[in-house]
Amino acid sequence: MMEKENSSLPTMFDFSTIDIATNHFSNTNKLGEGGFGTVHQGTLIDGQEIAVKRLSKTSRQGTEEFKNEVKLMATLQHRNLVKLLGCSIQQDEKLLIYEFMPNRSLDYFIFDTMRGKLLDWAKRLKIIEGIARGLMYLHQDSRLRIIHRDIKTSNILLDDNMIPKISDFGLARIFGIDQAEANTSRVMGTQ
Repeated sequence: MMEKENSSLPTMFDFSTIDIATNHFSNTNKLGEGGFGTVHQGTLIDGQEIAVKRLSKTSRQGTEEFKNEVKLMATLQHRNLVKLLGCSIQQDEKLLIYEFMPNRSLDYFIFDTMRGKLLDWAKRLKIIEGIARGLMYLHQDSRLRIIHRDIKTSNILLDDNMIPKISDFGLARIFGIDQAEANTSRVMGTQ
């Protein structure tokens, strides 16, 4: 079913376990689609709800981002970062398994007039503060200096208590501890 090789690597899930958990990646379990693949909701045999990011098979660029995300998320732990539970790499299938966020993403609320009313100013301030804490951890407090490079409302997930968690580290970049700036020639971010 699944095994943990060592504490610095995420749990390796068998593809068939995740396939069953997501009802064979059915459209009814689809949560969204991003630049490098789809995200599906699933339930493991023990009842734990998960979100599964399935890398698109046609994405040439995605394999590098997949490796980057696994490497980063295996070492990062903060209340305002989504938790990577594990991954699955089997033949041409690459999956990232995350904790499930029942309140979806921030854009689900702020770009909908009815759901937007559920976010009063106190909740909005709490969300802003949580995002800032997560970014502060990435930029200054973690062992690695990390720049996300794709912060947007769809990459801010909300748990059942509306606590924000930064997700999607495929475009993130690690900087040296004393490195304050970098030159890049590639435009980052997704729509």
